[in-house]
Order: sequence, then structure tokens, then C-alpha cells
Amino acid sequence: MEALISANDVLFVLLGAIMVLAMHAGFAFLEVGTVRQKNQVNALVKIMVDFCVSTIAYFFIGYSIAYGINFFSGAQVLAAKNGYDLVKFFFLLTFAAAIPAIVSGGIAERAKFNPQLAATFLLVGFVYPFFEGIAWNAHFGFQDWVKATYGANFHDFAGSVVVHAMGGWIALPAVILLGARNGRYTKDGRLHAYPPSNIPFLALGAWILTVGWFGFNVMSAQSIQGISGLVAVNSLMALVGGTLAALLLGKNDPGFVHNGPLAGLVAVCAGSDVMHPLGALATGVIAGSLFVWAFTLTQNRLKIDDVLGVWPLHGLCGAWGGIAAGIFGATSLGGMGGVSLMSQLSGTALGVVIALVGGTIVYGLLKKLVGIRLDAESEFDGADLSIHKIPSVSGD
Repeated sequence: MEALISANDVLFVLLGAIMVLAMHAGFAFLEVGTVRQKNQVNALVKIMVDFCVSTIAYFFIGYSIAYGINFFSGAQVLAAKNGYDLVKFFFLLTFAAAIPAIVSGGIAERAKFNPQLAATFLLVGFVYPFFEGIAWNAHFGFQDWVKATYGANFHDFAGSVVVHAMGGWIALPAVILLGARNGRYTKDGRLHAYPPSNIPFLALGAWILTVGWFGFNVMSAQSIQGISGLVAVNSLMALVGGTLAALLLGKNDPGFVHNGPLAGLVAVCAGSDVMHPLGALATGVIAGSLFVWAFTLTQNRLKIDDVLGVWPLHGLCGAWGGIAAGIFGATSLGGMGGVSLMSQLSGTALGVVIALVGGTIVYGLLKKLVGIRLDAESEFDGADLSIHKIPSVSGD
């Protein structure tokens, strides 16, 4: 691999990093369009600052945990291979920073700002790279074990499980520990609807994410030689399947329609390099359907106030994507082969467990030590939202 690295590869990975960096604007506008108007500015500030904290945590701690590489052992490390290791860090950082961006959507409108920054540092510095190293750098012998046992490594080409399922399942205990927004449910358990505050912003966020996702998936090859048009077409087919399924089952609801392509893209990440396009289409259809069903279930029946539906969208659809790679990647269903359903189930289950445990520990400790939810008297009362108030709270 190293002998093949060229300046073109450096540029290729750099462009991928920039495209995924742009996706964080998509996370921001998706959240801004969904939360109530009084909390829009706070959402924008939170996504920006979370990314910066993620950069510090991943540069100093997380990247070394996952890959054993640091940038403090001499100038030769900085200049080697035209700085390829540096742009690879940048690219993988944008993946790592997606974890707090995902969590942010679930805990919106009632989480304290500073404790969330502390959670971001811990998640990106320790929890996420722990599983990243297992899945993508063969740490702790897990990949060797599943290959010896089931005939193939756990395959996650672009992070259905490593990024999205991790983010969604970390968010679940955070949302539960926070509790629902004030007034979200009546005393008799009925749902009080908080409709999206700005559909155009929500749609803009979804479009930015959708376009950037082609950098997320295609450029996960991390070299010019490894690029595959199959990944691009499979991403396309999955987003189409997810959108149409969400349109149909969501009864034309614009929130479901614009999250549909994201559900499909989350799910296709893992197997986008091994599926047939029809398998990717089916993966997207199932993901879009799963999102609508699970979002409705969590909000209406389980009374879990996951504002953007990040557990259904990223947690469940990401886990489905890990499993789908083992199904539609098989040669019997037109895939490229080299995958095992049991390996996919094992790796997906491990990622979910690590995310649940990590999220519970991080947010449980913060809740106990400093508190993670705003007091009622600290909440914003509406339109008089001053920029000077933004760093301290996220209004309920």
C-alpha cells in the first residue's frame, strides 16, 4: 500500500475529508430545521464547537488509540508520503466527529452545553476509537477470530456500524438519561407535537448530507487505485430506496421524506463495495421503512424523546447495514462475496454493546457529577434569544 501512495492519493483523500467536513453543515441544518426556533442558534454553535473539540480529542488521543500513529515523533512523520498520514487523519477525524454530531440531534433542546462538550471529548477520544481500532485496525484479535470461525472478516467499508450504529446507540442512553423535553408528553401519556420549525432548513441539511455522502462512501477507498464506481452507484440506489420507502410509509410527511435518503445511505455504507445495485436498493428500502416505523414507535409508544430520531436513523439503520452487507454482499444474491453473515452479526453486535456501555458510562457519570439537563428556571422563554446566552444552555 505504502509503495503505491502518490500525491494523487493525498489529494483524493483530502477531497474526501473536505466533502465529509461539509456534511457537518448538513448535520447542523438538519437539526436547525427540526428544533424549535428559539434553539436554532444554539444548535449551530453546538455543531461547530463539537467539531473543534472532536479534532483536539482525536488528534491527541483517539487516532493513536485506533491506529497507533502519533505526530510527535519527528519531522519525518509529517513529511512522509507527501503528508498522506496527515490527510488520512483529517479524513478519519471527520468520521469520528460525526459521533457527537449524531448524538446532538437526539439530545437537542434540553442538554447543558458544557457537559456535552466534555462528553464529546470522551466519546471521540476513547469510546469511538476503541471500536474503530477493533473493526478497522484488527485490534484485540476480533477480526482474526471471526475470520477463523466464520470464514471472513467483519466487513464495514464506510462505517454503517463503526460510525453510524456507534453514534446512534451512544445517543440512546443519553436521550433516556436526559428525559423528555418539558411538555412533550401530557400527564396521561399523550404526545404533544413539536413540528419542525423550518422545513427548508431541514431539507437543505438533508441535501448537504446526501451529496457529501458520496465522499463519505466512495473516498473510503483512501487511494486512487482503490476507487470503485460500484460504491457510488450503490450509494445512489440506497438513497433512492430509502426515500421512496419513507415517502410511502411516512404518508408524504416531509420530515420522513428528507430523512429517507439518509436512512438508506447509513445502511449501505458497510456493504457498498460488495453489493449488487439491486441489493443496495433493497437495503435502502428496508432502512427507510425501518426508520419510519422505529421513529413512530419511540416517540408514540416508548415515550423516548429522540428529537431527530438518531437512534432509529443511525443506530438501527446502521446495525441493519452491518447485517445487510452479509446478506446482499453474498454471491448468491449477486454480490461480490468475501463476506459472512455470522461475521457481520458478530461485529454489529459488538459495536452496539460497546456503544451502549460507553454512552451509558459517559453520560451517566456526567449526569451524576455535573448534571446534563437544564433546570427549568434556566430555560429560554422564546424569542429573546441573545447570542451571549448561547454558550451556557440549550433551551428546553
